[in-house]
Amino acid sequence: MAGLATVAIAEAVKPRGGTSLLLDWDEVRRTARSRFGPEFISPASLATAAKGYRALAGKLEKPLLGFVGGMPAGTELPKFEALDREGWLDLNLGIVRRVVDPVLEKGRVPNSLMVEFGRAGLDQYMAFMLAFLGRRVLGQYDPQLLGVEPIDGAGLYLVETNVEEWGRKADLPGQDLRRWLILHEMTHAWQFAAHPWLRDHMEQSMRVLLETVTQKASPAVRIAAFAGVLPAQWRVMREMQGAMSLIEGYSNLVMNELGAKLLPGFNQLEEAYRRRSANKGMLDQLVWKFTGLDLKLQQYKRGEAFARAVYDAHGMEALNLAWRGPDQMPKLDELAHPESWYRRVSG
Repeated sequence: MAGLATVAIAEAVKPRGGTSLLLDWDEVRRTARSRFGPEFISPASLATAAKGYRALAGKLEKPLLGFVGGMPAGTELPKFEALDREGWLDLNLGIVRRVVDPVLEKGRVPNSLMVEFGRAGLDQYMAFMLAFLGRRVLGQYDPQLLGVEPIDGAGLYLVETNVEEWGRKADLPGQDLRRWLILHEMTHAWQFAAHPWLRDHMEQSMRVLLETVTQKASPAVRIAAFAGVLPAQWRVMREMQGAMSLIEGYSNLVMNELGAKLLPGFNQLEEAYRRRSANKGMLDQLVWKFTGLDLKLQQYKRGEAFARAVYDAHGMEALNLAWRGPDQMPKLDELAHPESWYRRVSG
């Protein structure tokens, strides 16, 4: 048995000529797409949905900008697009590849049977996660971080397949539901459009993380970098977590404050969202737990609690101090102590 095991291991790691990447994006897409099942929404229906989104957004833009503090002259918010699940998948494969491809290209490995097994496992995991999220995401804003091409303005999306399905199952008022989601995503677009430093700051942080992974170093250091345990990585990741928590928490605050004033069905929407978040099946709970998605959700809840505390105590002008620059953003430990943050940034 020991001899057979030795032969098997030697065969598995034996180089077979050439190098390869550790992810096959075509296979990831095929597998993820197959998990969605059939979709019954035509391109014409998506175009009609997008037209409806833009009409709703046009009516919501003035109260939104009035609430958050306006927009610099000459700056516009991007227009909404409607996606089905396959469209969402293609959008997010592009987003992931902007970040991951440089790492994969610098981390090419010699072909072997072991590499083939590893790639197959990574392909399946990536496809599972994209399919899992693709059946649940309702809306998205893409600031096009690390994009090579100039921003084309098409960065606001609702996943009409998921929005329609949830609205139907929960018996929600369709127009109010879409207006509610539009408020959230438009707030994200305002955050980046009105504060250009935010995109630059996020990109710089991501580049620091990528450089730690792709730099030439000893095998032990590279493994530690891939695992995300280097001290330099922790510092940057904590900064990014604080920023992302505020970005999401601020958007939830705006969505709910304006939603309560503008949407007749707001209370019904809020209650349905609480039920949707709480009533996860056993498989969903396991996925959220073992992938770390539940930790990210808790981070967003902390961000919303922080934004709510500052807003209730000092108003929107005080909360908007966070958008003056990177040093004004709440640090991760300040999320639990909003008054400490306020004293620090208000002088």
